Amino acid sequence: MALFKSITEEQIAELTQGLHAGVDEVGRGPLVGDVVTAAVILDPANPISGLNDSKKLSEKKRDALYEQILEKALAVSVGRCSPEEIDVLNILQATMTAMQRAVAGLNIQPESVLIDGNRTPTFSMTAHAIVKGDGIIDAISAASIIAKVVRDKEMIELDAEHPQYGFAKHKGYPTKDHMAALQEYGVLPEYRKSFKPVREYLLNHS
Repeated sequence: MALFKSITEEQIAELTQGLHAGVDEVGRGPLVGDVVTAAVILDPANPISGLNDSKKLSEKKRDALYEQILEKALAVSVGRCSPEEIDVLNILQATMTAMQRAVAGLNIQPESVLIDGNRTPTFSMTAHAIVKGDGIIDAISAASIIAKVVRDKEMIELDAEHPQYGFAKHKGYPTKDHMAALQEYGVLPEYRKSFKPVREYLLNHS
């Protein structure tokens, strides 16, 4: 594994030579739902302007870029781990597994994988971890957008089923309002039972 804490333009140029997939995750911190990852291989002949870390984009801009990525990228794949898998594996290992699933789901095999963060799972090809890569490498930015939009849509769907929890607003993160809803309405099957607030609720209400 190669790790670049501070990456230069020369290193970016080196890493982005050839057919590479950008990989990122969304949903490590929430108490509810899957951890979602995406792998994206962009088409150098069909560039997309405005790519950036999904957290720095407005919802409207993310949604527009999401559609462009699906239309213009050479390959897009989503990987995930369920709350049940997270409870068994722990969130770090579940995230690594979801990344492997995303890359395995690509219909084109990349020569290398570029991952946002400071570690990579094991792949059959070369992999590099790049700290803050979602704001540096276009393919990682694209992956962050795909993963974010996919997971947010799932939280909105869950909100439609259980509007009293406010999932559309907080997306499952442990906000003050979410914690109050959890205490009032209890644990749904979609909750990660190994996460502390959920685990404590279950212990107190067993």
